[in-house]
Amino acid sequence: MIHTLILYKRLVGIQVRSQLQYRVSFFMEMVSSAITLGLFFVSLVLIFERFDNLGGWTLAEVAFLTGMVETGFGIMDMVFSGFDPTFFGQQVRRGTFDQMLLRPVNVTVQVLGADFVLRRLGRIAQGVAILIYALVLLDLTWTPTKLLYLPVVLLSQIIFFGGLFIIGSTITFWTVQSIEAINIFTYGGSELISYPMHIYPAGIRRFFTFLLPAIFINYFPALFFLDKSAPFPVPPVAPFLAPVAGGLVLGAALLFWRYGRRYYQSTGT
Repeated sequence: MIHTLILYKRLVGIQVRSQLQYRVSFFMEMVSSAITLGLFFVSLVLIFERFDNLGGWTLAEVAFLTGMVETGFGIMDMVFSGFDPTFFGQQVRRGTFDQMLLRPVNVTVQVLGADFVLRRLGRIAQGVAILIYALVLLDLTWTPTKLLYLPVVLLSQIIFFGGLFIIGSTITFWTVQSIEAINIFTYGGSELISYPMHIYPAGIRRFFTFLLPAIFINYFPALFFLDKSAPFPVPPVAPFLAPVAGGLVLGAALLFWRYGRRYYQSTGT
């Protein structure tokens, strides 16, 4: 276990040093990423200038949702970059993944360390800024339970979307090309849960509750942090199921990943 962690640290270190070779380019990419998200949030502010609320939620409350998911997803997108279906699909097509299989090192760790997109720090920083902005406006009453649960929710978001990345990468064992449909649930999913879930039609809400439990990693926990009640029946335990939802998705993804590796056939390149 210790050897694996040391190896992962070295792989990530190589990625970081290579990206910092061109510091100006790295800085510009990081800033552009932050500006893109910043402009999106500005557009949200302008919408609230016209409309006082969104489904009964104020700008600060929606900003809390946005800040949480942008921070969590940004960290995931940096840490799980090696499992990004687009990047991993290239590894399969080029035969690079075959090289990983030949090495006497854990394959999952190799894929995780194959890419570490440091410029995602711009998105993370912007997400943290939006979250701080929301917290300042909301003036929440913090309890020990809320303080302890906040990082748990962020970690749950990281492993939830990381699991979706792993599922998308595993599918490329059969498709070779990455499929755009997975982006509906990764990038599209993060966009969807940036807003109160009760504004969506019941069918969409049921899908992201019972099939893909995204509602448990942001909306339900936000109800707890903001001391709000949902406009539909919610079990009292629902806000605290974020780690369960994240763990289930990641666990299922790792099992699927193991299955895919067992039946993987090289492209011959």
